[in-house]
Amino acid sequence: MINNPSHPKKGHLKSKTCKFTQAGFEYIDYKQTDILERFINDQGKILPRRVTGISAKHQRMLATAIKRARFIGLLPFVNVNVR
Repeated sequence: MINNPSHPKKGHLKSKTCKFTQAGFEYIDYKQTDILERFINDQGKILPRRVTGISAKHQRMLATAIKRARFIGLLPFVNVNVR
């Protein structure tokens, strides 16, 4: 059963495609809060690449844009309901 080819491998996930690459984004703007909110969980944390499927380049740009939007006050640092 260890080397059974019909048994699916653990941790094997379907490869995801980057949504920003498909849409043709060259720069992720911090003022587009509707887009940025999709990549933040209910606690206000930035979702990791393995969850969202974004490329490394766009994940770095996304994190920078979210942090800028938080600093300016367009996005909250923490959800209001979390203490």
